[in-house]
Amino acid sequence: MKGKEGPEKLIRSHLISVTPYAYVAPLEAATAESGVTVDRIIKLDGNENPYGCSPKVKRALLEYPFYHIYPDSEQRELRQALQSYVGAPLESIIAGSGSDELIEFVMRLFIDPGDRVINCVPTFGMYQFSTDAWGGRVTTVPRNASFGVDIAAVKRAAAEGAKIVFIASPNNPSGNVTPREDILQLLDLPIVVVLDEAYYEFSRKTLVPLVREHDNLIVLRTFSKWAGLAGLRVGYGVFPDKIAKLLLRIKPPYNVNAAAQVAALESLKDLDYLRGTVKAIVAERQRLFDRLAAFQKLRPSPSEANFILCSVVNHDAQSIYQELKRRAILIRYFNTPLLKNYIRISVGKPEHTDALVAALNDILLK
Repeated sequence: MKGKEGPEKLIRSHLISVTPYAYVAPLEAATAESGVTVDRIIKLDGNENPYGCSPKVKRALLEYPFYHIYPDSEQRELRQALQSYVGAPLESIIAGSGSDELIEFVMRLFIDPGDRVINCVPTFGMYQFSTDAWGGRVTTVPRNASFGVDIAAVKRAAAEGAKIVFIASPNNPSGNVTPREDILQLLDLPIVVVLDEAYYEFSRKTLVPLVREHDNLIVLRTFSKWAGLAGLRVGYGVFPDKIAKLLLRIKPPYNVNAAAQVAALESLKDLDYLRGTVKAIVAERQRLFDRLAAFQKLRPSPSEANFILCSVVNHDAQSIYQELKRRAILIRYFNTPLLKNYIRISVGKPEHTDALVAALNDILLK
């Protein structure tokens, strides 16, 4: 564009200041920094399933013969299979490339530039990120000392004209479930309530049945955590019928690729195996909590997800993070106003807990 202003002058102005989403580093970066091979890294930073996907998924992906053909854009076979698992009709279910994409769909449907979205922090960073990217404005409602949602504050924000409130339950990174009674209060407000149940399989607490009764409730879920499909990106949502119909019209075609649909279908055919790994993770969650609570400098929060949030006392959380990283053990570290000096640890296998505790003994007791 010689002699003219560059194309950056044409970019939507609000995008210039959007803060990038803080994703976890890939394994390749971790191996480069720690100097160990991938198989020796203990990855406890992404809330993934350490047992991986069902063996049936691996076989099905290897044998699938139609990768050269576009997948079903309406995801009919997958949505049909999800009916019985979720307990909702096919017409109300839509799949996405991870539940992150479904958050984007909700924004696309409801948010005009300047519209308000309520974000109950600390929580999943995609709510803030997606609101900023779509030109919306975030109304931040801090959670209480126990990480519960401040219902009165959400009501005040809704009265000021907000369109959507996002509630992660169990919440990430705190692991607590928002009580049904609190969600019912929010459903009486003139806003859309998006209930993110990404960790449902670990808590076994859901409000999916309420979608039939409330036309302003959306429930999101994912195969990333419980089914070990984080790398394939497949999630789904349960929507009121009118919203589901509109979303099917405005979503991109073929948004869930063929491999992801095959993997999700095979996962639903092998529930016994996957429920076994979930059961193992839940049992290990309690053992991990007990081991962490034994350290005077750590204060773990009760969790119904597959991770545990810890406040660090009389020690520096960042130094714990760095020392563990040097030992090829990856966790998350937080130092925001509402999570001052915190770490979050995903639940791994028993041997991962043992290695973590041994390293913490060296770090915290020296």
